[in-house]
Amino acid sequence: MTQEARRCIFITGAANGIGRACARLFASQGWRVGVADIDQSALDTLVQELGTEKAQAFRVDVTQTDDWAIALAAFHSQCGRLDVLLNNAGILISGPFAASPLAQHHALVDVNIKGVLNGCYLARQYLQTTPGARVINLSSTSAVYGQASLATYSSTKFAIRGLTEALNIEWQDDGIRVMDIMPLYVRTAMLKDIQARSADRLGVQLTPEDVAATVWKAAHFTGSFGKVHWPLNWQAVWMFRLTSMTPDWLARAIARRIAR
Repeated sequence: MTQEARRCIFITGAANGIGRACARLFASQGWRVGVADIDQSALDTLVQELGTEKAQAFRVDVTQTDDWAIALAAFHSQCGRLDVLLNNAGILISGPFAASPLAQHHALVDVNIKGVLNGCYLARQYLQTTPGARVINLSSTSAVYGQASLATYSSTKFAIRGLTEALNIEWQDDGIRVMDIMPLYVRTAMLKDIQARSADRLGVQLTPEDVAATVWKAAHFTGSFGKVHWPLNWQAVWMFRLTSMTPDWLARAIARRIAR
């Protein structure tokens, strides 16, 4: 397969968890994978596993525009195209809102929102020259209704939902699809010591490989641009549909019940 014909995906937060599972899946299917993270050691291990003919590592702090610009330019020079930008990098704090230092809330906004904004903005020039290109953002079912004990995290995912919906419309004329993946709790290191009653009530049923499988489907979807959100498993689908149909007081009651 020529360089120009081989499809390419750039994945942030690729060193562990969902990002790593996605890198493994896409590489196994013949894609060229750009793996980006701040954990250089874990990236090197992943590239060694996947092979340098399939993967290329980039140390990227998603809050830093220079990191993004350098990595995307280098990856595009290798591939000659950019089929998918997967904005997966994210962090989480949990527990009562006032119990975490304000600096941690600010860091969450910087990584989870500004990091995605940076990626979308700087990758657009490469996406718009690749037929069928798309952006896939990792959102969450916490973007369906604000989640107690996850207030700032939930807020960042609402922002990603809004950005996804807006760019999906704005970039349609350029042929760029923008979608988001909305899983419930996933078995990753991010959930270690999580302080959220909803995690106990709903359980942690998804694996990174489950999410990767949905990312794969979104990356190959050729239907209507109206397919924007991709909730995972029956619980997420139920929450997404129910809250969109119920009055505010009932949606709040459901969310409060889950969180108590």
